[in-house]
Amino acid sequence: MSRLHVVTGKGGTGKTTVAAALALALASGGKRTLLVEVEGRQGIAQLFETEPLPYEERKIAVAHDGGEVFALAIDPERALLDYLQMFYKLGSAGRALKKLGAIDFATTIAPGLRDVLLTGKACEAVRRRDSRERRVYDAVVMDAPPTGRITRFLGVNEEVAGLAKVGPVHNQAQAVMRLLKSPETAVHLVTLLEEMPVQETVDGVAELREAGLPVGAALVNMVRPHLLDDDLLRQADSGPGGALADALARAGLSRPDRFVGPLVEQAQEHAERVTLEREQRSALEKLDMPVYELGLLPEGVELAGLYQLAMDLRDQLPARQETP
Repeated sequence: MSRLHVVTGKGGTGKTTVAAALALALASGGKRTLLVEVEGRQGIAQLFETEPLPYEERKIAVAHDGGEVFALAIDPERALLDYLQMFYKLGSAGRALKKLGAIDFATTIAPGLRDVLLTGKACEAVRRRDSRERRVYDAVVMDAPPTGRITRFLGVNEEVAGLAKVGPVHNQAQAVMRLLKSPETAVHLVTLLEEMPVQETVDGVAELREAGLPVGAALVNMVRPHLLDDDLLRQADSGPGGALADALARAGLSRPDRFVGPLVEQAQEHAERVTLEREQRSALEKLDMPVYELGLLPEGVELAGLYQLAMDLRDQLPARQETP
């Protein structure tokens, strides 16, 4: 039922890549999704190998089975002008404020105001309908700030609603928070099977739940395949003088440790990594939330790889329920 998918994660986990793959996955089967960037890094344009995104919704990709992905890089200054026009009908007066530098001044000295504008624009896209009262987008995916800032970022409208007791600002902030705290929103956390990203995910889930924000799934990125089965992993733990070296010695190879030592050492490192990853998976499973895994792309992240991640993610997602 979720229509707004907020994607967060610790820096270096591939948050933007996973957000883009999720937008493609949700667009499969003829759907329309909007991928929203709020940090001004133009990471979406780089992933889809296109020109920097302007402050307008632009189609950037066609998903599997004919779906469409649109993208928007939200500019806080332009969003504030939209806001002033929507609620105060300032029009040319708002543009005059921009020329005077007042808009830039306001969004710079008031980070909370900036976050209000960013979340408000994304929520407006979720609610928007066309002339026939059909939803313009089946889903909106937000490439959101990192895990350490996400609860404050999403909760800023609650603070604004408390400060502005009445009027359009109060009403807008309340409407945004109603959406953000409803089943229509899901906050997904991107992580790696490493101790620090998993711990930040655990802490982030606790903060989001305490704030009453709906937690979606843990999206485990860059998962490397296990190259050895459990029996071979146990043999690797025995070291260069273990079962592998003994078997080669019985086969007639003199000084097998000289040849197989480096290989066994790599196998030992692999076994240690597998053990660590199993511990981190166990920590994620205790969070009582869905966990989806995306494999490591051997050639790095490029457009074909992004589509592969989208297919992998699509196959793991539950079937979407249609709502009017």
